Amino acid sequence: MPRRLLQRYMPHPDALRRQRSLRFMGGLIGDPALWILGRRSVANAFSVGLFSAMLPIPLQMAVAAGGAWVARCNLPLSVGLVWVTNPLTMPLIFYANYRLGAWLMNVPARDAPEHLSPRWIAERLGDILPALTLGSVVTAVALAIVSNLAVRLLWRWQVSRNWKKRQRLRHERRPDGDGAA
Repeated sequence: MPRRLLQRYMPHPDALRRQRSLRFMGGLIGDPALWILGRRSVANAFSVGLFSAMLPIPLQMAVAAGGAWVARCNLPLSVGLVWVTNPLTMPLIFYANYRLGAWLMNVPARDAPEHLSPRWIAERLGDILPALTLGSVVTAVALAIVSNLAVRLLWRWQVSRNWKKRQRLRHERRPDGDGAA
């Protein structure tokens, strides 16, 4: 996995500890185990972050931070991945989760209105919530498992590719090219 790429965009723990709004999390932010960029830590961070992102709840970032602490995985990556469901993508993702939940419950799904409003959601929340919850949890679990496996496989492939490249370069640098130095 491109560790250097991830490190380039990752904030430094000291910078986060100095922010007033995050001082209450000083111990959590300062834990070095939550900043490791290893295969397991990154794969588990993807699972925690994407699982939290699919839940239709407030404070998804706090859930992801708590999940990162419990799973001992990369904290900034877990919290950052929650932004998969940002204000632009959230309606589409949660509507898809609702449709999945309605299909799994074998109930007819409501069509989305032309103009989605908080009032429309409030009026139909009782009908929507069970299917949305089920669809969101199923999507969250599936995405957590698939992302974890994908990151581990990609990481392994990258390491293998780099190893082969180093072996090839080492072989090409030898003066006679037959393996004798």
